[in-house]
Amino acid sequence: MKEKKMVTWIDFSISSAYKRAYPGVAFGLTLISDCKPLSNSTEFEQYKRTLLRKMRKRETLASISQRIEIYNQFFQGFGFECPLPQHLKRTVNSGFPRYNLIIDAHFMAEMCAGILVAVTDFDRIEGRLMLDVAREGETTIGMGGRQFIMKEGEIVLRDEKDIICVLCQGADEKTKVRDDTGNVLFYSFAVPGIDGSYLKEGLTVAAQTMVQFGRGDIKGLDVFVEGSV
Repeated sequence: MKEKKMVTWIDFSISSAYKRAYPGVAFGLTLISDCKPLSNSTEFEQYKRTLLRKMRKRETLASISQRIEIYNQFFQGFGFECPLPQHLKRTVNSGFPRYNLIIDAHFMAEMCAGILVAVTDFDRIEGRLMLDVAREGETTIGMGGRQFIMKEGEIVLRDEKDIICVLCQGADEKTKVRDDTGNVLFYSFAVPGIDGSYLKEGLTVAAQTMVQFGRGDIKGLDVFVEGSV
């Protein structure tokens, strides 16, 4: 059985290598503690439909699409396919997906703000977090046991033991959310051309959703820019 952490705000830093490679490129975090399973599915579906209508408005959707294309171009520069364009197409055509409260909140945060968001089980993180860039040939185990092999300069998030997320490849297996996840950490990467204000917008959607429907408590929500930590 996993150990439940004493939940405080994040012990987080940005490496000098990241600052050199991506000056001024933001990163956001929000931690919601003591979350419970979905408390009202009918109300939650109404809430999702309200957000979907706002997202689909012509000007809003155009702005979201522009940001997603910026991510897409960044991914292509490292030789990877960005998942956001397909997520957007599916959402516009069919609405937000239905998995569970945490995963749904993650997708809504991405699509409402047009940014890349990841979610992890805070209690499975080992030590402090660092936003960094990878060295050629570094590896980590992604979800489903896939091995991720890094390219030089890829953006990564580390704890003190492992790389827990690779921006262009995905999150790790170790810290993925599970049925017993109560302390939920959402985080969001910017890339060059994405303003940090959009990270805050998306993470706010995730945090407020977990408070309203998971009865969680927001321990913090911050967007960090090179030189701010």
